[in-house]
Amino acid sequence: MEENIKTTIDTWLNSNIDEADKAALKELIASGNETELVDSFYKELEFGTGGLRGIMGLGSNRMNKYTVGSATQGLANYINLQFPNEEASVAIAHDSRNNSDFFAQIVADILSANGIKVFLFEKLRPTPELSFAIRALGCKSGIVVTASHNPKEYNGYKVYWEDGAQIIAPHDTKIIEEVRKITNFDQIKFSANTNLIQSIGKDIDDQYLAEMSKLSLSPEAIKNQSDLSIVFSPIHGTGITLVPQALEQFGFSNVTIIEEQAIPDGNFPTVVYPNPEEKEALTLALDKAKQISADLVLATDPDADRVGIAIKTETGDFELLNGNQTGSLLIYYLCLKWKENNKLDGNQYVVKTVVTTELIADIARHFGVACFDTLTGFKHIAGLIKQLEDQKTFIGGGEESYGYLIGDFVRDKDAVASCVMIAEMAAWAKDNGKSLGDLLEEVYSQFGMYQEDLVSLTKKGKSGAEEIQEMMRQFRTNTPASLANSEIEWLIDYQNSTSKNLLTGQTKKIDFPESNVLQFITKDGSKISMRPSGTEPKIKFYMSVRSDSDSDRSFEDEKKGLLIKIEKIKEELNLA
Repeated sequence: MEENIKTTIDTWLNSNIDEADKAALKELIASGNETELVDSFYKELEFGTGGLRGIMGLGSNRMNKYTVGSATQGLANYINLQFPNEEASVAIAHDSRNNSDFFAQIVADILSANGIKVFLFEKLRPTPELSFAIRALGCKSGIVVTASHNPKEYNGYKVYWEDGAQIIAPHDTKIIEEVRKITNFDQIKFSANTNLIQSIGKDIDDQYLAEMSKLSLSPEAIKNQSDLSIVFSPIHGTGITLVPQALEQFGFSNVTIIEEQAIPDGNFPTVVYPNPEEKEALTLALDKAKQISADLVLATDPDADRVGIAIKTETGDFELLNGNQTGSLLIYYLCLKWKENNKLDGNQYVVKTVVTTELIADIARHFGVACFDTLTGFKHIAGLIKQLEDQKTFIGGGEESYGYLIGDFVRDKDAVASCVMIAEMAAWAKDNGKSLGDLLEEVYSQFGMYQEDLVSLTKKGKSGAEEIQEMMRQFRTNTPASLANSEIEWLIDYQNSTSKNLLTGQTKKIDFPESNVLQFITKDGSKISMRPSGTEPKIKFYMSVRSDSDSDRSFEDEKKGLLIKIEKIKEELNLA
């Protein structure tokens, strides 16, 4: 074991941590499980640009009372530095994960001990409602305790600023500086000032739902299709608190809830992985939908900021849409209805991330709506909304990872609002004699067919992190000349903010913040993106291929050809 790891372990043993935790740490040492010890102590659990996320347990690289405490004390110090003559307040929410309520209370205690007013949700609530509450209550910051859709052994928390968005520059790096100044657990003020902690709940729910009701663009279609058969699963998470209520408020009366997954449970007992991107997580919902011949399946992740959907096909089976397809349908529907309702005047815009399908840009261009790209992460989308809020009107936006935002009263991806708008879109389609599948085919026919796929490679621990960095280095220095028989024309490297034409040698700067993201753009329009995940021990590869709208091949043949092309790209990148 490296000496620095041994030193960190000794520091913890000799620090002022609880006696029970000291005993547990000694037991771990005595077990001789060096791999676990190394992974638990080989580094500090980083307070990254969005907050914390990690496996729960004892150790400097784990989510526990002390790492959460250090991060929160640093945040409290920064808030007090930023607002020295104001009564600063912070809103706090948590999801259904194990220990989420425990961590949320610790955060509230520490903030209050530092003289900061705390608005603490009485029970679990969706992440987007936390974003809304910050602005509704005039808070300076907000925290939601969640690890999103990570496996059950994870937890974390995301930090927000007064605009309701996750922290970005300059606050992110300055908060990190304050967190790093916490070098001793004795610096953490754990003793709460209960007079500064106020419980919130239904009052914010009502305000949030009232704002959501203003999003509706097709009330007549909903009235005509109020019995649209919807199956909903919160996958043991916070979606159960508001999604059924929001659907009912919009006018949908035929909602079937998957009862086995309606009980919040951080062990996620009915799924392997509580992620609506995974078909396995929707197994119970799909079975129920087939049983009752539903029209639509909706499933939200544990903190209800992502939504996965499945639509009924002509054969009565159900097809899962990926995040790019759902996002494209939403943007198409929003732009179309804004146009039909005479709300487009050339001053509207949508936003997507650089790894998200270019179909969204094609759709926006058709309707005369601007489309902006940002780096991956909704904090960048929210940052752009703030930048443009006095100049342009935000219609909607999203990213391929099943996160969407409609309207700007929330400044993070919002699965609650997305659920009701997807349901409204399905009702509108049905009212016009078609399914969402029909609508997607119409979009492909008009703009060209796009097919996308995502490969995520998990590389755990210290060795895994090093392997991911080496993979990125290799792709930068040994870029392939072509993929799937098409030359790579552009190499876009967001780490050094350059875009290089590999055919001409031309290099130009791109106006994006530095980020470890690499993209290959081929001559035939394929886009392959790769990036290490900022929240999981993974490296992700995003593949997007397209064909022209004037193709004379059948819809199914075109789709099959594009999927074969994706498989060929995977093989050539050694991902198959």
